[in-house]
Amino acid sequence: MKFEIEYSLDNIKAAVSQLLEAIDHGPKIWLFRGEMGAGKTTLVKEIGEQKKVQNMIQSPTFSLVYPYETLSGELIYHFDLYRLENVHEAIDIGIEEYLDSGQLCFIEWPERAESLWDIPHINIELIHITEFSRKLTCTWT
Repeated sequence: MKFEIEYSLDNIKAAVSQLLEAIDHGPKIWLFRGEMGAGKTTLVKEIGEQKKVQNMIQSPTFSLVYPYETLSGELIYHFDLYRLENVHEAIDIGIEEYLDSGQLCFIEWPERAESLWDIPHINIELIHITEFSRKLTCTWT
């Protein structure tokens, strides 16, 4: 399956709403790909807002993983793998347990642990078109 949309910060709410509708009942592992500054964390924040996360979403860069809970009690794990040197560091933090938890896992910089993604997942790629607009391409099987 494939979903594509161009959006800006002005219409990110509508874009995320369409994205969530498109991937409803898809895999629980969401890989956010894009260059530095493409808007991965901004996109994750809006997804969290629409999923009614209770605490404010931030970049988990300094902790590698940050758990969030929605108003309905659903857990969402947000990873930022940017600082990883290799896949073994991800394994050392117990990433496989999170991936097997059945909870949503949002993973920024999945390229740092590419060998882990032989499981069902959704690829969300962000491309920086202009200073204010992005193209989001989402694929899954």
